[in-house]
Amino acid sequence: MNNKAPSAAHGSAETPEFDYIIVGAGSAGCVLANRLSADGRHSVLLLEAGPKDTNVWIHVPLGYGRLFKEKTVNWMYQTEPEPGLDGRTVFQPRGKVLGGSSSINGLLYVRGQHEDYDRWRQRGNHGWGYDDVLPYFKKAEDQARGADQFHGVGGPLPVSELSHADPLSAAFIEAAAETGIPKNADFNGATQEGAGYFQTTTRHGRRASTAVAYLRPAKSRTNLHIETAALAQRILFEGRRGVAVEYRKEGALRTARARKEILVCSGAYNSPQLLQLSGVGPAELLRGHGIDVVLDAAGVGNDLQDHLQVRVVMRCTQRITLNDIVNSPARKVMAGLRYAAFRTGPLSIAAGTSGAFFKTNPRLSTPDVQIHFLPFSTDKMGEKLHSFSGFTASVCQLRPESRGSLRIRSADPAAPPEIRINYLATEVDRTTNVEGLKILRKILRAPALKPYVVDEVDPGAKVSSDEELLNYCRQRGSTIYHPTSTCRMGSDPLAVVDQRLRVRGLEGLRVVDGSIMPDLVSGNTNAVIIMIAEKAADMILQDA
Repeated sequence: MNNKAPSAAHGSAETPEFDYIIVGAGSAGCVLANRLSADGRHSVLLLEAGPKDTNVWIHVPLGYGRLFKEKTVNWMYQTEPEPGLDGRTVFQPRGKVLGGSSSINGLLYVRGQHEDYDRWRQRGNHGWGYDDVLPYFKKAEDQARGADQFHGVGGPLPVSELSHADPLSAAFIEAAAETGIPKNADFNGATQEGAGYFQTTTRHGRRASTAVAYLRPAKSRTNLHIETAALAQRILFEGRRGVAVEYRKEGALRTARARKEILVCSGAYNSPQLLQLSGVGPAELLRGHGIDVVLDAAGVGNDLQDHLQVRVVMRCTQRITLNDIVNSPARKVMAGLRYAAFRTGPLSIAAGTSGAFFKTNPRLSTPDVQIHFLPFSTDKMGEKLHSFSGFTASVCQLRPESRGSLRIRSADPAAPPEIRINYLATEVDRTTNVEGLKILRKILRAPALKPYVVDEVDPGAKVSSDEELLNYCRQRGSTIYHPTSTCRMGSDPLAVVDQRLRVRGLEGLRVVDGSIMPDLVSGNTNAVIIMIAEKAADMILQDA
């Protein structure tokens, strides 16, 4: 990895200069680092607050369970007490490592619905309709099934089939079909609706983070400089132009200048945090922390959105769940040997094997709920699996109306920000979650799953009315790790970036990550963020 100090041609030893500085080597930052350095004409500095991706569990698909609360690679954020969740705080894992959250996420490759992007375009974001973004999904992709109208091959990002099929995941698809949800072989094809298997960002049974897929092929380029353990403190401005980034590494404060642009790719929490620390945000908030206001931008940190998940746990009749393997020393050793030898078996599964997308109301034009099915069970994600044979299915409302915020607590860049998501704040959100649970329970009681079900452990038979189900959502609902929209794209007064992802009212500064989404897409977010970065790279190079 090229971490050498740049030559004098790139500025002085004290203040090196690069054409582009990318802050954050996550799902978006690694894509930009590859694409912007590819032709050799531009010098690029990539800054990452976390370490290199050397933790062995990063590269094992099931390793996400081990990394869920691993401080060395995870920001370990918490929300403020959530009024809609009985005042509980909600743990918010975020990647702090090369690859960012793509190094610790659940590996599912889901793009959302065609209509999501057409809605973005209809809101004035020209160039972001489905027909506009599809070429970038295809450009990124190396699809195991081959190329077709919706998919590409030869891109950096491997998209693979489930390598560990199990009878429970197959039975879930059959059970969904028995309740009237059609089977769907490709959630990312012509339509999302239906039940089927998820595809994953893996290759040969190993995680394909953006650090693996995009950064590794580029890291030997002499025009790309990668700094890990480098925490950005603030962006420095000359007038309204972003010109440099101040960052802390090995206890020392360093500065690097950008000749062309600074690209903030720090995610839905850290991107608005860095802008606010740099004097770009709600003026009253910034002055309250003694920060000079560069731009009074009330929208920075607004419109925070996330997917809530509410899980149903079932007791299984057979010892075929991951719980049974983990709780048996002999079976655990066998699973490890199988993975070491063939890269298959239980260690190769993602955070969802099969699943479904459906409408809770027939009047809706597209699905509003996603189900993730998992052949294991636990009280809380990242904690010990249950001692009994168990499996899980969770409800996720796809397009929540609730909106939250991200605010700095102080001028200290190392202080975690104040995160308020406001889950279940609207009647639509509350109703959708309850109706989703009712439909999921029908699936779990369908004939195809009957041979595998002893009973429902959580919430259990004691919870049956709509009011009881809503209370269960409040008591047990949690994030499914998809925060977005805190530096929202648009042309209204609260929009932070324009349709080319330039920060409105400033020069030399763009935001490229999940924070720019005008609203949350109908599904998992990693594939979408990679698409956003692919599209942004083209725009940046065109504007250069």
